[in-house]
Amino acid sequence: MSQNLRSTTQASMQKITILGSTGSIGQSTLDVVLMHPERYQVFALTAHKRLEKLIEQAHLCTPQFLVIADPGDYARAKVLVAKSGLACELLVGAEALAQVALAPEVDVVMAAIVGAAGLLPTLAAVRSGKKVLLANKESLVMSGELFMQAVRENGAQLLPIDSEHNAIFQCLPGDYQYGDLTGSGISKILLTGSGGPFLKTPLNDLANMTPDQACAHPNWTMGRKISVDSATMMNKGLEFIEARWLFGVQGEDILVVLHPQSIIHSMVQYKDGSVLAQMGNPDMRTPIAHGLAYPQRIASGVKPLDFQQLSDFTFATADAERYPNLYLAMQASEAGQYASTVLNGSNEVAVEAFLSGRIAFTQIAEINQECLQQIEPHVLTSIEAVIQCDEAARQRAATVMDEITQSKMSRGN
Repeated sequence: MSQNLRSTTQASMQKITILGSTGSIGQSTLDVVLMHPERYQVFALTAHKRLEKLIEQAHLCTPQFLVIADPGDYARAKVLVAKSGLACELLVGAEALAQVALAPEVDVVMAAIVGAAGLLPTLAAVRSGKKVLLANKESLVMSGELFMQAVRENGAQLLPIDSEHNAIFQCLPGDYQYGDLTGSGISKILLTGSGGPFLKTPLNDLANMTPDQACAHPNWTMGRKISVDSATMMNKGLEFIEARWLFGVQGEDILVVLHPQSIIHSMVQYKDGSVLAQMGNPDMRTPIAHGLAYPQRIASGVKPLDFQQLSDFTFATADAERYPNLYLAMQASEAGQYASTVLNGSNEVAVEAFLSGRIAFTQIAEINQECLQQIEPHVLTSIEAVIQCDEAARQRAATVMDEITQSKMSRGN
């Protein structure tokens, strides 16, 4: 398979950097790594704010480096490391994140930082030719063509960790050539989604949903930002964009299918009528173990499916009125790279505002739509341009949010 998505090399002992180790994906990665001490050694762990969790993890795997993203937390982190008795070296800031991603000793980088913050360290790992386990979908959403070009030019091995993209990857033929669905006999990629916690919530009630309700996913345990994205189905929209870049396909080649049980993680439909599906319990340790050991298989700690206990498999179409963010993402993917970047930046601002109680659940999509309409189309030819576009989108989202809030207050008066 081209684009270095597949490779047959496997080292006996590999050093790994986990970017975003204290998040849900990072924790699951460490769980799998600790099950196989003969195969994996942790080189570095990185975190944003959860310093105590980072220290706890370091006691389990004794990494060489600990990295915290925010310089404002350095003094407290230094005290915690000193009290812990750990021999780890403490680093801080964006440059340090990149350093532990591109270090020559590192064989594998788990890119699990949530949001736009994960772009530069993930790109650093790609540019250094690493095996990159991609759980940070925003890297491709924000800079798809530039990112995939870096993968090609630097000989990096890119393996998808999002459960849906990992499922698609497993269902593609072993000799799949990037972007060549016709040559592989493929008619459609079926991207599944659960529909989140509000699948059956009356539409008139959505505006009153609370952050805790939005984060109560029926099947998956995830961080709060991703949980809200699942509730709005923006997460599926971002995955739609990511799938286009990962597999080199067009929007019409992908069909989003609601599957509330989250047992089938995605499917590939072939021209002869066959449909290959990857199934498993909804646990991220499965795709993580697949990516870590590929092309081999290792234990993940996930309980296998018990088909005697399974009941219904149901499927449906995602309703545009219930999930406007999904369709905004599809439209953005057709409009060009700037639109995907704008949408991602706007959405991060809007979700944060919802989680902090400043806007209603349904206003997330309103803000995103306004930002897409207000920012003029333009071409992004460099990572610097991508970052500038992201910053402009965030500023615009903050302005739109203020306008919505002021309008609401005026109506209240």
